[in-house]
Amino acid sequence: MTAWIAETYTSDAGWSLLEDLVDIGNRMAGSEGEREGAELTRDALEAVGARNARIEAFDIQGWTRGSSTVEADGIEQDCIALPRSPSGTVTAELVDVGYGRPEDFANADLDGKVAMARSDVPDSFDRYIHRREKYYHAVEAGAAAFLYRNHVEGCLPPTGSVGTPADPIGDVPALGISSEVGSRLARRFDGTAVTVAVEADIHDATSQNVHAELGPDTDERVLVTSHVDAHDIAEGAMDNAAGTAMVVEIARALATRDDELDTRVEFVAFGSEEIGLVGSSVDAERRDHDTVKAILNSDGVTRGRNLAVYPNGFDELADLAEDVCEQFSHPASVDPTPQPHSDHWPYVQWGVPGYMMMSETGDSGRGWGHTFADTFEKLDRRNHREQAIILTELAVSLADDGFAVGHRESSSIADDLEDANLAEGMKIIGDWPYDA
Repeated sequence: MTAWIAETYTSDAGWSLLEDLVDIGNRMAGSEGEREGAELTRDALEAVGARNARIEAFDIQGWTRGSSTVEADGIEQDCIALPRSPSGTVTAELVDVGYGRPEDFANADLDGKVAMARSDVPDSFDRYIHRREKYYHAVEAGAAAFLYRNHVEGCLPPTGSVGTPADPIGDVPALGISSEVGSRLARRFDGTAVTVAVEADIHDATSQNVHAELGPDTDERVLVTSHVDAHDIAEGAMDNAAGTAMVVEIARALATRDDELDTRVEFVAFGSEEIGLVGSSVDAERRDHDTVKAILNSDGVTRGRNLAVYPNGFDELADLAEDVCEQFSHPASVDPTPQPHSDHWPYVQWGVPGYMMMSETGDSGRGWGHTFADTFEKLDRRNHREQAIILTELAVSLADDGFAVGHRESSSIADDLEDANLAEGMKIIGDWPYDA
């Protein structure tokens, strides 16, 4: 047992891929950089001993950033367009809706106006509100444009997509602005006219998922997953080159433990996660869900030392993660709250057991994620090594015939979302797949 641990701790397979991915630059969904990242990941999986490493392409709605502006009193403010914003120019009264809670939108007159909402929620609020939920509350209230104001200081305008699965391009122009610009606009221009403009190229594009395998050739399989794509404004180190590096590191370790696997382990690095979980949704639609024993998805690992484990209501997964972390004396938190915003979810929503793995950073919301500051030097190689050991052992345990976890009825997943007060927001953004 100690040999594979030592090899994992000293391996550079995943870390080298991480460096290669961040050095590509733009890995936006549908871009040449995303394709290059997928090819590097395929080659890395093959190099560590995984078999049948391959790329499966699929069509997407492409979006390429053009220019964007926010102008108040003749002064241009720093901003960036939110991906999948439509092109357009709007001059209208600015209305600051603060945190952008449902009641904040309900109490504001937004018809024909420019809505501005913060990226966080107050500590007293009982749940995280996703960016797209705030955007579609604004659209529903009749807003003509939307400004998404970062709560993290540092002159960092946030990015992140709008649009729904049914309508990939959003309804009104949408831009990200920094905390500092948002504060300036709220202080000086709330209630006065501002001009916002977005130019974007909307086109057909191709994305891709990367696949490889280890273990016996069973119909049932465990999926070990991540996403390759990243937003075009930064290196995408934390989100999610680190997760894809982790998949490769787990594959390298499992290649040395292949005879311990009772179930096939399939490694999948998805494309187009950042524009609505498109790659994983394509894959989930193509699969027989009954053949997926469990999913181990990494999205946001490595930056913090302690793991944050989300078992999405599957008690067996929660217990297994606690046991493995205790075995290695690795600190971790296990949160039962459903997490519907990463690549495990297109499977979990239909009752497939699935983990979402992150690391604890102490940040509110995304922290440096989805900003220019998502860069390589913020990641800690020690964290990568230690978490790779934990997640490798977890993958072996998931694949063991002695470990059983049942699929759940989709109605029980829907009930969990209702209980966590997440259903209303998912319905607004078009992510609610269940019958009314």
